[in-house]
Amino acid sequence: MPFCVKKCPYCDFYSVGGKPELISDYVNAVRRNIRKYKGENIAADTVYFGGGTPSLLQAGQIGEIISEISDSFRLADNAEISIEANPGTVDRYKLRDLKSAGINRISFGVQSVVDSELAQLGRIHTFEQARSSVLDAFLAGIENISCDLMLGIPNQTPDSLSLSIDSLCALPIKHVSAYMLKIESGTPFDCDYIKSRIAGEELSCDLYLQTAEKLSSHGFLQYEISNFAASGFESRHNLKYWRLDDYIGIGPSAHSYFKGVRFAAEKNLLGFISSQYQKETVTDPSPDKLSEYIMLSLRLCEGIDFEVLKGLGGNVFETEKQMKKFEGAGLAEIKNNRAFLTPKGFLVSNSVICDILNRQ
Repeated sequence: MPFCVKKCPYCDFYSVGGKPELISDYVNAVRRNIRKYKGENIAADTVYFGGGTPSLLQAGQIGEIISEISDSFRLADNAEISIEANPGTVDRYKLRDLKSAGINRISFGVQSVVDSELAQLGRIHTFEQARSSVLDAFLAGIENISCDLMLGIPNQTPDSLSLSIDSLCALPIKHVSAYMLKIESGTPFDCDYIKSRIAGEELSCDLYLQTAEKLSSHGFLQYEISNFAASGFESRHNLKYWRLDDYIGIGPSAHSYFKGVRFAAEKNLLGFISSQYQKETVTDPSPDKLSEYIMLSLRLCEGIDFEVLKGLGGNVFETEKQMKKFEGAGLAEIKNNRAFLTPKGFLVSNSVICDILNRQ
């Protein structure tokens, strides 16, 4: 859903500020692209409305899309149906209507509870608005609530981060996604003023480890590099990406992995609306399942299963040997025929993954 009230200065995702007059035609184009799969007898048990800011759509429009999915796919009765929401774009009535439309999981882009940090990020909401939105969603009957938390915000300190974590965990939420701010080339944040005020490497590491430890103390267990959940509330949809399950993406810049092929839709909103079906480019016609398994499984706390690795033709002996080396440095653990990274290991996961891949 590539619409926003305005573009955040740190965001590199494909979206457009304003343009509400295009939303109705966009919804119709989404529905056309969903219908393309009708008759293929495809089972689906998760739906994810990402953005952009999907909460800019009317609840009725979200409901129309969900109905189209139900009609074109075998949508499970217990499907997880998530929507991302900016706290500045919803109220108790809209949240109630989203629940009636079929939404049963919501992810709020809170980022911080400190209003000066939110202003620095160019967010359109205050923490009080975010707090009210979470409570209103819960009262509307959406009990599976996630909040985004950003680390390394300009002028953020360990104390302000601690306040953000404690304040979020005091709310009725089940999941936290904690991301390090990354300066993307070509964004307004790509300037010396901002770069001089974001966390350096040492502070970034401290903030990340602080987050993992503090969230754990609140009962949110880490299951992926950036994701923490109460038991049983891990994002079923996002786990599909990391476990190499099939998924179909619809909308400008949406990516898919389906029938063994990776492909992406064109980054062109008007082209998407005017075309019968979205224009797609194959990004990888034959993905290397062994390499992808190693890369993606080491993002997860469940890590590498040596039996799966062996079945994919991987070198279990060399992998175990290297992971034992990392275990000695406190970066990994080996247990129950699995090897996985610790929070400290996640900080250097790219190096670890490269090392393992080079020994296959």
